[in-house]
Amino acid sequence: MMGGGAGQSEWTAKPTSVEGGESTMSKIVVVDDSYADLQLIEGFLKSGHHTVVAYMNAENLEDKVAAERPDLVILDVIMPGRNGFQACRDLKGDARSKDIPIVLCTSKGQESDKFWGKQQGANGYVVKPFKAEELLAAVQKALG
Repeated sequence: MMGGGAGQSEWTAKPTSVEGGESTMSKIVVVDDSYADLQLIEGFLKSGHHTVVAYMNAENLEDKVAAERPDLVILDVIMPGRNGFQACRDLKGDARSKDIPIVLCTSKGQESDKFWGKQQGANGYVVKPFKAEELLAAVQKALG
């Protein structure tokens, strides 16, 4: 989608430096209250040549996502304040972010949790602990 209001420029960021000179593939917002998990997810995504913007909570997430305009959002489910299910539902209900795919990445691995995530609008679901290949496969599938 092209556009942007007066005074706004298209997003320009330095691509993540990658061996072989390849450019980044997608911009991904990651939200997880665990710094260790954020670092792990960011490392996996960067190994897949993605640019990552990380947040440790879902506070004002709709505004952050509207400002960042990512290609995908990855949400932890279990977080203080607004959980990932609620944040997913809110992002999908916001006109600015309703078309951005969301992957839930959580330790909640029951089939009922996966079903509930899909009901909230999630496009993918990865259960912690996971391997880089699992996360990257879910990202690629969600991005279509």
